[in-house]
Amino acid sequence: VQLQASGGGSVQAGRSLRLSCAASGRTFSRYTVAWFRQAPGKEREFIAAIRYSGSTHYADSVKGRFTISRTNAKDTVYLQMNSLKPEDTAVYYCAADPNVILSAVSMDQSYHSWGRGTLVTVSS
Repeated sequence: VQLQASGGGSVQAGRSLRLSCAASGRTFSRYTVAWFRQAPGKEREFIAAIRYSGSTHYADSVKGRFTISRTNAKDTVYLQMNSLKPEDTAVYYCAADPNVILSAVSMDQSYHSWGRGTLVTVSS
């Protein structure tokens, strides 16, 4: 499956953005889809994931501020980001795989399809 992430941009702290991850080439509905991010000079980190069942998982750093959702009819997964902070500045990537086990949803090695990143910049 090919993934295309979009929706990044530059915003002030406290504002919101919604990222989209669109799939093509194969139906998305049975995949676990996740968002990761990588800030300059830092390792890539897990942000959120949504399994085909609809269950969601979040990193503690974004819990309560970010919401992941999916519309299988449109083969798209969204990441609604509210109350953005300067430390949320990073390149955001979406990833997908049909065989992610529950205990490994936050591990980037679990995902074999990756989209190009979209840059989010949050200014104070």
